[in-house]
Amino acid sequence: MSRKLTLASTVTLKSGHEIPLLGFGVYQIPKDECPAICQKALEAGYRHIDSASIYRNQAHTASAIPASGVPRSNVFFTSKVPFFKAPLGYGSTHKLVDAALEQTQLGYLDLMLIHCPYGGPEARKGAWRALVECVEAGKVRSIGVSNYGVHHLEELEAYMKELEAERGPGGGGILSVGQWELHPWLMRNDITEWCKKRGVVMEAYCSIVRGNRFGDPKLKTLAAKYGKSEAQILLRWSLQRGFIPLVKTLTPSRVLENADLYEFELTEEEVADLATDEYSPCSWDPTVEPLEK
Repeated sequence: MSRKLTLASTVTLKSGHEIPLLGFGVYQIPKDECPAICQKALEAGYRHIDSASIYRNQAHTASAIPASGVPRSNVFFTSKVPFFKAPLGYGSTHKLVDAALEQTQLGYLDLMLIHCPYGGPEARKGAWRALVECVEAGKVRSIGVSNYGVHHLEELEAYMKELEAERGPGGGGILSVGQWELHPWLMRNDITEWCKKRGVVMEAYCSIVRGNRFGDPKLKTLAAKYGKSEAQILLRWSLQRGFIPLVKTLTPSRVLENADLYEFELTEEEVADLATDEYSPCSWDPTVEPLEK
């Protein structure tokens, strides 16, 4: 990325709203520990929290916002429509959005994602239609998907056109954000190209590969060159690839370390050289699920 990045940097989504370019994730953080660590992140300058209904810690996560003294309007809060509790679909999505609003007491959700493409075509389409209606009702500002393969994305794009024809201009909704496991050992070039052509902003989870690749020779060389940790190198790589990396930690010192990414910049050659042809997920991979499953 050519512009100078800071912790306050944002990008404008297709919905017209701005999203900060570094997110603090709360997956698997115990709910009782969420308030303190999220408050620490907000006090350190993070303005983007990535949560989900399935994490079972939304209320505790959101409680950090008023406790931090940061205005609600300055914090970008994400939740996700889960695939458990109730089957993915139109009615369940409306109920789950309302439940997220009740749990978080935030007034609105900045971003709501369909967490994964499980459930089949009608379930995915129903969930999307519900999210479109939630945007129209002012409950959600931006919407998107998570863990979709290109075949799921193309199904969604076709359905958005159907909705537009049925409901009128803008009635199909706006696909603003997609979230995937993304790192040098899982580039997802097909999905990246699809999103780039359509202006869909990509978020990267497992951006430091859960530490599984620490010790990689190229990574070690760059960490030594720039006086940074290998995690910081991977997060900076993600930023310079145009992704929004999501970071998670329970260690207060690492909250600060993970945000210390802005006084150095990898060269274009270093960014390209870190990328590999591997397809090595360190997490689940719903992108490969067939359309009918």
